[in-house]
Amino acid sequence: MKILVMVKQVAFLDDEFEMRDNDRDVEEDFFEKDLNEFDHFSVEEALLIKEAAGDDAEVVAVTVGDDDADDVLRTALAKGADRGIRVWDDALEDADGISIAKVLAKVVEREQPDMVFTGAQSADFGSAVTGMALAGILGWPHAAVICHLEYGRGAKTATLRRELEGGLEEIMTIRCPAVLSIQLGINEPRYASLRGIKQAKQKHVDELSLDDLDLDAGAVAPASRVRRMYTPEKGQAELITGSPAEQAARLAEIIKELRG
Repeated sequence: MKILVMVKQVAFLDDEFEMRDNDRDVEEDFFEKDLNEFDHFSVEEALLIKEAAGDDAEVVAVTVGDDDADDVLRTALAKGADRGIRVWDDALEDADGISIAKVLAKVVEREQPDMVFTGAQSADFGSAVTGMALAGILGWPHAAVICHLEYGRGAKTATLRRELEGGLEEIMTIRCPAVLSIQLGINEPRYASLRGIKQAKQKHVDELSLDDLDLDAGAVAPASRVRRMYTPEKGQAELITGSPAEQAARLAEIIKELRG
């Protein structure tokens, strides 16, 4: 049994930061990079299934990123993943979620896993599109925001619970292989042990290019692009108190002031 876990390196901003001259991103010096928070839970869920399945199970961490992204693969390997795959090409510099999904689909075709896990979303853009797009390209079933999963070696289906609005949960059975987007809180992610960190340095990481996946720059051209990024102007807020009549009167005053 093989589970592919898609992981991402995300950037966190300091309190103080500056924009690049082209106004399309933040200066690199103000970034702190780490494994996407949601991906800790998807890695852990894969490892729990692997441990229950026995020696013939394999967890493979996959990322799309430059040399810096090796760190997130080593984090997954230190937790217990068996090997890593990193895909990069300069043509992916401005890739969006759909472009990344096209690349990951080729990795899935190459690896032929029994299941694919992603985080429910990324902590930077939060679009939650990659898992859905990946499943669509593969023609596989997909379920998102999964908070409980029952799946074992050789199973043709998986039983899961997924979060809905208003505190509701949906219980469903899904055919396998499938792409599952894992929600925060489904488990308690483990910390990498000192031994695991040392062993991770010896584990194999495949470095693939677009050519290795039979893709070209045109195939992964983004469907969207960032035209400008900026810090919005700070507004003002007022807490309106009093009786309903007093609150309504004050609200009317504010509307009149804004309308001039």
